[in-house]
Amino acid sequence: MRSLNTHPATQAASAPHHMQQRRLARENQAFCRTLARLAVRSLHQELVLYPKPGLVSRVDNGSHADMTAATFLRSLFSLRHYFARIALAGLEGAPFHSLQRLAISAEERMLRATGGVNTHRGAIFALGMLCAAMAYCRGRKLPLQPATVRATLLIQWGDALARHSAATVATDAPSHGQRVAVEHAVGGAREEGALGFPAVFEVALPQLQQTLAQGRHWHDAKIDALFALMAHISDTNVYHRGGADGATLVRTRSAAFLAAGGTASADWEARALACHRLFVARRLSPGGAADLLAAACLMHQASLLDSRSPP
Repeated sequence: MRSLNTHPATQAASAPHHMQQRRLARENQAFCRTLARLAVRSLHQELVLYPKPGLVSRVDNGSHADMTAATFLRSLFSLRHYFARIALAGLEGAPFHSLQRLAISAEERMLRATGGVNTHRGAIFALGMLCAAMAYCRGRKLPLQPATVRATLLIQWGDALARHSAATVATDAPSHGQRVAVEHAVGGAREEGALGFPAVFEVALPQLQQTLAQGRHWHDAKIDALFALMAHISDTNVYHRGGADGATLVRTRSAAFLAAGGTASADWEARALACHRLFVARRLSPGGAADLLAAACLMHQASLLDSRSPP
């Protein structure tokens, strides 16, 4: 007797279903590649932004003697496949330890590309987790709205992120950020991730959207968002270089820039340049804010891919 699965009528009925599955798989893979391009683009947009207090740009090296814009470009090139891989893993609902392995491998490639210079460790974590969460949403036909993406991140990987944040500095070789977080009792990148990146969703994105809503350019929106981040977060990069006094200086000067109107003020560029020169003189580099700005740019631009997103 012929098996039901091999009956011509059964095979004919299942063919459209298999074709639909293959088409959906191709579309999801294409979406993951698109996310990867947006992630790299967001990091490049952060790199070329200027004036950018204390940070590396195409204009100068900011407070850094060990890296240039070319160093960052080599790092970006090394990360292009990572973002697609972690997005695909997120699409499939991979556990956090699988995402973590991808991030560790990406960090190793980054260090080989830069000759041992840490250019994007925080960005590998932040943008990687956002790519995973957005791909998870896409695979389940959820809107790519910031609130949905953040909720997905916390529901799917929140417990593991909390455990990752609570891991002691004594394990392995602690980074500068981990040591600073303990010494100064401030949250670092791990805590930011465990909380669902509040600096991205509650500080940078609203500032980006506010500046754009006021009719100013994308460049201006990124400047305002960077200053908002510098005014709000406890940046372990700044604590590492300047201690508590340096961190206070960064927050107060950034808050003053925004209080004076940010990029809506006619002299904003001169004030941003003065802040840049001050940070360079004090060797202060708000690299954590830069990583979170790139993450906010990624979230903003990815949300525009969703036809259900508002303009």
